[in-house]
Amino acid sequence: MKKLNISHGKVAHLKKLSDEQGIIGALAIDQRGSLKKMLASGEQVLSGDSALIDFKKLISSQLTPYATSILLDPEFGLPAADLRAADCGLIVAYEKTGYDATAEGRLPDLLPNWSVGRIREAGADAVKVLLYYDVDDKPEINDVKQAWVERIGSECLAEDLPYFLEILTYDAQNSSVLDADYARVKPHKVNEAMKVFSEDRYHVDVLKVEVPVNMKFAEGFAPEGLDPVYSLDQVKDYFREQSAATHLPFIFLSAGVSAQLFQETLKIAHEAGSLFNGVLCGRATWKPAVSVFAEEGPEAAKAWLDEAGRQHIEDLNQVLRQTAVSWEDKLDLPFEDRKWQVRDF
Repeated sequence: MKKLNISHGKVAHLKKLSDEQGIIGALAIDQRGSLKKMLASGEQVLSGDSALIDFKKLISSQLTPYATSILLDPEFGLPAADLRAADCGLIVAYEKTGYDATAEGRLPDLLPNWSVGRIREAGADAVKVLLYYDVDDKPEINDVKQAWVERIGSECLAEDLPYFLEILTYDAQNSSVLDADYARVKPHKVNEAMKVFSEDRYHVDVLKVEVPVNMKFAEGFAPEGLDPVYSLDQVKDYFREQSAATHLPFIFLSAGVSAQLFQETLKIAHEAGSLFNGVLCGRATWKPAVSVFAEEGPEAAKAWLDEAGRQHIEDLNQVLRQTAVSWEDKLDLPFEDRKWQVRDF
């Protein structure tokens, strides 16, 4: 299989984001508008930017001792970056949150007062952007998105910083990504999008992607009263197809499912032979802490994170050790870049 050839500098940064086995167990807390609304819904007076900043700081200080890296945004997350554990790497988001719902195509945009160079100066080990993508959308829409991804790739190449591309798929003809109709086409949407952005022209180093199925519609996982869309064998076939769709390192996002379901999904991916390289997991780890923070305050949220939040990450880490493989296996590395400094995980 083709292997990714990247610079010594990018390899050094990737090692800071990984454990000693080359597996990424990253914590995501780059949410902005949606998280601010959630925090403001409780009984505590938590409206405004300060609550958002304080919550991110709490997540970083309490949970990064158990994560290999953390994803934060530069708008509200940099104070939290200063509180992360000493051996926890930093990924910084470059895109504006959300997209313009009044325009066709869910077109992305970047933060106007940031650049990859400025993100590097802020201490980041990688840049992440999020792209909503429908491989079957109008060519003129997808061409805009492809050029956007290329442009960021060139910036990351110039700054010698790893480029994480997060792809969230959708169907331009269907407003919902949660129903059975979308579940049927999701494997095609996810896996074909991965093929597109694995091309060399984009200079992507790591794909952050959805699992290729909606597990709510999988045999053995569908809740009572809901007809499965896929058999378990089909689910595993889709995971195999996904792994074969790219030569790049790729990691899974949790998409807000429960910690238990996410862990079970990773086990199925492994059983199918998926060569995924870790996770960048947010809400599946810390989501319940939002309501605790909003209803009972920071001290109660801290206590929840120190117990349940830590347990979620440690359980996930255990599953990753059993299921994920090293991104190093997908790189064309000289011998000197294959030496790892051992770290506690």
